[in-house]
Amino acid sequence: MSSTVEHRPDSARSRRPRTILARGPQPDGRRPARLTMGGREALSGWLMISPSLLLIGLFGLVPVVWSFVLSFQRNDLQTPPTWVGLQNYDRLSQDPLFWHSVGRTVLYTALFVPITLVLSLLAAAALNRRIRGITVYRLAVFIPVVTSTIATGVIFTWLLDPDYGLVNAALSKVGLPTFEFFASPTQALPAVVLMTVWGWVGFGALIFLAGLQGIPTDLVDAAKIDGCSTRTAFWRIQVPLMRPVSGFLLVWLTINALQLFDEVYATTKGGPARSTTVVVYYLYQQAFQFFHAGYAAAIAVVLFVAIASITLIQLRVTRERSDTGEVGP
Repeated sequence: MSSTVEHRPDSARSRRPRTILARGPQPDGRRPARLTMGGREALSGWLMISPSLLLIGLFGLVPVVWSFVLSFQRNDLQTPPTWVGLQNYDRLSQDPLFWHSVGRTVLYTALFVPITLVLSLLAAAALNRRIRGITVYRLAVFIPVVTSTIATGVIFTWLLDPDYGLVNAALSKVGLPTFEFFASPTQALPAVVLMTVWGWVGFGALIFLAGLQGIPTDLVDAAKIDGCSTRTAFWRIQVPLMRPVSGFLLVWLTINALQLFDEVYATTKGGPARSTTVVVYYLYQQAFQFFHAGYAAAIAVVLFVAIASITLIQLRVTRERSDTGEVGP
C-alpha cells in the first residue's frame, strides 16, 4: 500500500495581505486592530497630502461657498448684510453694462485663444530643432511667461503710448501710419490681445514642444522615406498626434481668457469708453469701487458656472475627436 502525502503550496500563504498589529494596551479587552500593508500606504498618502487639502479647502472651497451665499445678500462690506434672495441675479439679467462686459470678454477670447494656439505651435516647431544655441532661443521664448503681468502691462503701456511710445516712433521712422493703441476705443482691446498673446505664447510653445518631442521620430523618418516633405510630415503626422496637447491648451487658454483682469487693470482700467471692461474687471468695480459685494458675488457665480460649462463642453469635444481620430484640437 502506498500513501500519498498532499503538499499544500506556500503560494496561497504568500498571497495573503501582510498585516501590522497595533501594539499597546487595550483597556476594553478587544483584539488589536489589524491594518493591511495597502491600508498603511493609503493612510500615509492621505497624511502627506493633508496640508495641501487643508489649504485648498481653506483658500479655494471656502471662498467659493461664501461667494455663493453672498450672492443672495445685499452687502456693502461695511454694514450688516440683508438677505435679498434672487434679486441680484434678476438685476444682473437686466444690466446692460454686464452684458457689454460679457461681449467684450467673448470677443477677447475669440481673438486671444486661436492666435495664441497657432503662434505657440509654430514657435514649438521652430524650437524643435538641433541647432547651436537652441537653449538660448527656448529661454528667450519662455521669459515672458515668468514675467509679472503687472510688469508686462507697464512695459506695453510705454511701448504703445501714442505720443512717445517706441512702436509709433519706429513706424513713423519708416513712413508707416501710427496708432492710438490703448487710447482708442477701437484699438484698445486688440492692443490688450497683442500684449497677452506675447505673454502666453511661451507657455503654449513649451507645452507643444513637449508634445513634439514625445512623438517617435520613426514615424517622421518613415514618412520622409516615402517622399513626404518636412512641412507635410509636420502637418499630416505630428500635429494630429498632438490632439491631447492642443485640447489641453485650448481649455487652459479659454479659462484664462475668461478670467482676464491683471492686464486690463495695469493698462486701460476698462477704458476708453468701456471698450476693455471685461467681466472680471466689471466684477472688481462693483465689489471694490461701488461696494456692491452681493451683486459682485452674483457675477462671480455666473462666471464660475459659465467657465465650468464651457470647460466640460471643450473636454467632451476634444475627447470625442481623439477617439474618432479627427485632425484638430
